Amino acid sequence: MSDSFDAFSDDFFVNVDLQTSLPLPESRETILQFCEACQKQFVDMSTFYRRDTGEFVLEGDRDAGSYRWMELEARRLSAGYFNPPEIEQALFQHRWILDRCTYYLGVSHLDVESLDVVFGYNLDFQGNRDAVVAEALLADSPLAGLAEEAGLVPLAFEPSFIVALDRECYLQARLNLETRGNSYQIRTGNYDDEPISVYFTVRSYPAPGKKFDMRQAFDCQVAHAQDLAQRIVIPRIIQPIVAAIASSQ
Repeated sequence: MSDSFDAFSDDFFVNVDLQTSLPLPESRETILQFCEACQKQFVDMSTFYRRDTGEFVLEGDRDAGSYRWMELEARRLSAGYFNPPEIEQALFQHRWILDRCTYYLGVSHLDVESLDVVFGYNLDFQGNRDAVVAEALLADSPLAGLAEEAGLVPLAFEPSFIVALDRECYLQARLNLETRGNSYQIRTGNYDDEPISVYFTVRSYPAPGKKFDMRQAFDCQVAHAQDLAQRIVIPRIIQPIVAAIASSQ
């Protein structure tokens, strides 16, 4: 993959989430026309269904290991590319969907509540994932004392924080981790094979008095996500966790 965004993770994915203020259309004709256009452009997205909870889903073959997907909720349009061969293929998909949602779903700049660009990383480890993350990220910090206390076992360590990328706070970046651990696994030593997931999200909110341009916002968010992932997320979050996993095995 270009720019080595997946070089240190077992899975890498790029998602986009468009949150709207008003409900998206639910009519049969509108949904099918949008999904048919999407399928025509991305022929591997061959499966269409509706969940019991109401979401419409169009996706490729999940068993293939690399696949595209799109989901329509009441007030959210989401799409992703799991393990894209090249990151530009995922970005092209998301630009295409954002451009077409205006025509097929009637999404207006007035209707945008927020837009997210997500870079996600899965790191496989079967063991105490919270302990691995704590070892990797707490070292030499004031918080390390509790985790290093003899006899204490990390049980839930899923750090999350948000930073503003502009003075007005309409552009933000969030880093959060999911370990999917629980006390049952600690007590029994029976750990499942769920991964450690690292999500790096750049979110844009419409600024008062300015027209929200989805394409412009998306490109700006992608630039920030790529820059910060290369300079900070991968070398200072992903790689230390990978090293901690290697040392524990």
